[in-house]
Amino acid sequence: MCRSIKTLRPPALPEEATEEDMRAAALQYVRKVSGFRAPAAHNREVFDRAVDEITAATMKLLGGLEIRGSAHGHAVPAHASAPAVDAAPARGASGG
Repeated sequence: MCRSIKTLRPPALPEEATEEDMRAAALQYVRKVSGFRAPAAHNREVFDRAVDEITAATMKLLGGLEIRGSAHGHAVPAHASAPAVDAAPARGASGG
């Protein structure tokens, strides 16, 4: 597990996660998986696209979670909007 990625849902995070928090976590994930702290110029587009897609997926996940005992019921601010991404079917999904 990447130690730089923190839990973004309550109660681990005292306030609602911001889009900036989610993007930082997505960036750390992409860095870990790709093995690159910063991509070469020829990989920049795919690297940035992956960060955008993971940020959007994180926003969707946190927005859909029901947190018992939370006044808001989810961790995503109502004003946050996910970046537009193309939906692609997951490869190798085991369903579990």
